[in-house]
Amino acid sequence: MPSLKARLPRGRRIGLLGGSFNPAHQGHLHISRAALKRLRLDEVWWLVSPQNPLKSARGMGPLAKRAADARRIARHPRIRVSTVESELGTVYTADTLRRLTRRFPEIRFVWLMGADNLAQIHRWRDWADVFAAMPVAVFARPTYSLRALASVAARQFARVRVPEAAAGALADRRPPSWAFLHIPLSFASATAIRAGLGRGRPQKTKPRTKRTTKPRKERSRPSRDGRKPKRHRRA
Repeated sequence: MPSLKARLPRGRRIGLLGGSFNPAHQGHLHISRAALKRLRLDEVWWLVSPQNPLKSARGMGPLAKRAADARRIARHPRIRVSTVESELGTVYTADTLRRLTRRFPEIRFVWLMGADNLAQIHRWRDWADVFAAMPVAVFARPTYSLRALASVAARQFARVRVPEAAAGALADRRPPSWAFLHIPLSFASATAIRAGLGRGRPQKTKPRTKRTTKPRKERSRPSRDGRKPKRHRRA
């Protein structure tokens, strides 16, 4: 992300994907690539949060390391990683978006999030102001889509939902407006990754042992007259 003092070309279309990125993973990259294509964006900015108010600080990696890992995962010419919230001194998403839209009035921002966040965004502070600040694009996530579309936020803003077929022009619409996009599902999860890494080391799994089958004993078949055949001793 450019400096807050920089001036950007007017009309640039930029998606904002916020989160702890603890750690960043292929799911973030999957949503970002889909957003670039489906929403016809020029760039996607990953906003690495210093500390999500809804998450425990325990187990949260240092901001600099999380940002560095995010840059390593992103590795895309149109995806930029930023710690702008630490520069702005903001904690809540609504405050961050208000500050960014005031600082870059010439930019057409879109807030990006997974269906899991739509399902619980009503727990965020001033959550309705997120929809008021800029258009919102919600991406399908495994097991969350139905819950998200029946959520408090989806019901409250049902009248300004944009058809998925028109999502390519979402950045040009006035807020509040939002779209739900069905994309191939990614099962990547920061929680699962942390569980698999433990304290930074992959979990050990027991090697599979080959199952050996004992050769079956040949059963002697009775002769045609019903008598058992004689066994011949080896010489």
